[in-house]
Amino acid sequence: MSDSAHTVSFRDIARGVLRGIPDTFKLTKGALHLAWLSLSPERVGSLGLMLEKLAENHGDDSALLFDDRRWNYREFNAWANRHAHALRKHGVKSGDAVALLMENRPEVLAAVAGTVKLGGIAGMLNHNQRGETLMHSLALTKAKVLIVGEECRDAFATLKLDAGITVLWDSDGGLRAELARSSVANPKETQSVILRQPCFYIFTSGTTGLPKASVMTHYRWLRGGVGLGELTLRLTRDDILYCPLPLYHNNALTVSWGSVIGSGGSLALGRKFSASRFWDEVRKYDATAFCYIGEICRYLLNQPASPKDRTHRVTKMVGNGLRTEIWDDFVARFGIQQVFEFYGASECNVAFVNGFGLSKTAGYCPMSFAVVEFDAENETPKRDANGFMKKVAKGGVGLLITEISERNPFDGYTDKKASEAKLLKDVFAQGDCWFNTGDLVRDQGYKHIQFVDRVGDTFRWKGENVATTEIEAALNKFEGVEQACVYGVQIPGTDGRAGMAALTINGSFDGKLLAAHLQNELPAYAVPLFIRLRAEQDVTGTFKFRKVELKNEGFDPAKIRDPLYGLLDKVNGYEPMTTAAFIAISKGDIRL
Repeated sequence: MSDSAHTVSFRDIARGVLRGIPDTFKLTKGALHLAWLSLSPERVGSLGLMLEKLAENHGDDSALLFDDRRWNYREFNAWANRHAHALRKHGVKSGDAVALLMENRPEVLAAVAGTVKLGGIAGMLNHNQRGETLMHSLALTKAKVLIVGEECRDAFATLKLDAGITVLWDSDGGLRAELARSSVANPKETQSVILRQPCFYIFTSGTTGLPKASVMTHYRWLRGGVGLGELTLRLTRDDILYCPLPLYHNNALTVSWGSVIGSGGSLALGRKFSASRFWDEVRKYDATAFCYIGEICRYLLNQPASPKDRTHRVTKMVGNGLRTEIWDDFVARFGIQQVFEFYGASECNVAFVNGFGLSKTAGYCPMSFAVVEFDAENETPKRDANGFMKKVAKGGVGLLITEISERNPFDGYTDKKASEAKLLKDVFAQGDCWFNTGDLVRDQGYKHIQFVDRVGDTFRWKGENVATTEIEAALNKFEGVEQACVYGVQIPGTDGRAGMAALTINGSFDGKLLAAHLQNELPAYAVPLFIRLRAEQDVTGTFKFRKVELKNEGFDPAKIRDPLYGLLDKVNGYEPMTTAAFIAISKGDIRL
């Protein structure tokens, strides 16, 4: 069985359990903490309360590192309190939203902490957005206050604000002057915030349309932080976790910061990800762990090898999206001992974590989930004659769904219609309700999964389901390919969608060699029929490819200025696409 179809055996689990024996005390402590949080989500408990306890019990311990500055927990808690008192003067109370438009820096976390201490909700705006998209995101938060960093003046200038919103500039003459006059005492409101209350609005990436704002509660945030920080990563107060990801992304705000708060460790915050500076910053902060998304691992692996590749103290990495084809190469080159891959989403009610330290898996989940058969052409789960869904066999690929229950609620989006659209009813029995993750995964057995593709990215061609991730993996093996973005395009008179790839390459393009490589690596139906060369790919702030425009432009030379090629003859390989060839394909005179 290939790596891409890797399944989990009992022997794998047993080895993982044995590896965890030395950490029995940490595991027990984390499990008890997680169980305590799960007892009653309706009781008092919050991020703000945890900060206050850390400040009281471990006030001198390092909390946050940024550039050449350091804050301990006592200092950071006092800074957050100043924000809380200042925001209260601007009318912020429990249930109100404060939107933040700022790039990565410590002020973001202090403002976030101050907001949630009042029982407010921090709306984490994407500072890369502009105009209609940014206005849409801000409107979803229904914010009473908008905090803007000086570095985001260009983005702010594209907004058309309602008169009812208060704008606070994070500048010397603005919010900072108010903070200097504010109290450092813990605000009384924190003692009334319950676990079930919302604390953040986290936005989807908007790869296929306008973003949606998912609701993150203190309950889910703290469970995630404790589950990852204590139970999975087993961080201690001596650990330093480096995160260069944007704070509007869950991997930064929940996975990284949550793990640190959950364990009492330190967060080393990077301004932004840089492949060339990444390991230098890891060494500068003396980090012992870092958070990733899969795309940055490939960028790091593409950097020239260096004698310093293993000169660091990092032993653990946590994140999602590490592709199976580079997993072994990455850990071998950089000397990483443990990869804690996970699967989760801002709006998803459960998570998978590679707690047993296995290879090429998104991990294990003890909660109720299922991988069901999926109709890729119609993009819907299959139902039998009785209207119920059917689970795939071990090793099979299907749609991941998770059961919604009181213990694992679906907090949803700010938009009720968007929330309702994610629900599946009467799945295995009348009256049950499940969350549609929108992701295709492989059931690896023993309650483990492996991410395969996103619904909408997987397409059907020649009667077969084609996963874009597998084609991208094959393309990335070809010398000179720096980035590969694969999607399906429609050809008139044919069923399904044909494969197409937008490539960013280093060097010249040899269509014949590339076609031969792909025909050797992939089934015939999965070989892309069209290639588009781009100087750079359009990506979101978290390095996800934007495909909607590419799909709309298809393979029409009249719409595309980039070099365009078609696999018109398998022997000749990819040849330049002409208008005449496009017309012939569209009319059916050339069949592919």
